[in-house]
Amino acid sequence: MQSTHIRSFVHRRGHITQGQRQALETLAPQWVIPLKATSLNYEKAFDRSAPVILEIGFGMGETTATIASNQPDHNFLGVEVFNAGVGKLLTRIEEQSLQNIRIIQHDAVEVLQTMISPGSLAGVHIFFPDPWPKKRHHKRRLIQPPFIELLASRIAPGGYLHCATDWEHYAHQMLEVLNASPLIDNTCEGFCPRPEHRPLTKFEARGLRLGHGVFDLVFKRNEEPAPKD
Repeated sequence: MQSTHIRSFVHRRGHITQGQRQALETLAPQWVIPLKATSLNYEKAFDRSAPVILEIGFGMGETTATIASNQPDHNFLGVEVFNAGVGKLLTRIEEQSLQNIRIIQHDAVEVLQTMISPGSLAGVHIFFPDPWPKKRHHKRRLIQPPFIELLASRIAPGGYLHCATDWEHYAHQMLEVLNASPLIDNTCEGFCPRPEHRPLTKFEARGLRLGHGVFDLVFKRNEEPAPKD
């Protein structure tokens, strides 16, 4: 019997523009990697050898494209399920002539289980995941202990996990879950200032002007796991 897990998303009938639809049809064969039941060969997928950063849930891809442009010496693997977001990032890749981004359009848990080898990632970005604000939906939140143990196992020693959210309750849940993992250590005392590699989005800037807090957490994969209380 196949094991199941709580997905971090629900399929919604979101609007997709003609441009995004066209990008999916014409650009996906070049930049989108299909799900396979074998570990991904990064060097073959990116046509070069470079540290790989995984981004889970890149939305419309604005931040992904900016970071990839600013860090040409890294490869970026984006995982997203929604057509509109994938189509928009494909458009950004084409418009900005970015060569260091690849996309997998599938559930992140299954991607981690089947395609990402243990200890192979230089870093992971999870920026503003769905907060599922209603209490009865909290179980759908992405940052849960089983997921973090799986994710942390895929990060190389010395690599990092960077999460960000603008929901304070979720931020404290994230901090509790991450602190409990024996595989990763907090690089700050609690929350961190926004690292330079994460650009300030228009949405975030507007929230800050309105007094909304944004919480960054940056954890490092340790060399030898130590028990945590």
